Amino acid sequence: MTFEEFKETLGQPQPPEGLSVHLKALWYDAKGEWKQAHDLIDHLEDATSAHVHAYLHRVEGDLWNARYWYNRAKQPECKSSLQEEWESLLRMLLKH
Repeated sequence: MTFEEFKETLGQPQPPEGLSVHLKALWYDAKGEWKQAHDLIDHLEDATSAHVHAYLHRVEGDLWNARYWYNRAKQPECKSSLQEEWESLLRMLLKH
């Protein structure tokens, strides 16, 4: 799936079949369903999940918690806009 194809799915009521949990979290976040996005990854321990988790806490405005998760992901704290970070995460995940 391309970046543009993913963005087109945001008009659908449900995420497309076959998305990774990380992509589903970004899909729900883009739809304004933060809790659904967070619930998908808050129990996962891998670095990619921690990176998405950090982003979601940044969206929430909980910067202390976001910093904790960036550290767990071994990623620098993001200073770009939320939209830019969302797009960067999406592009990274679509390459995997």
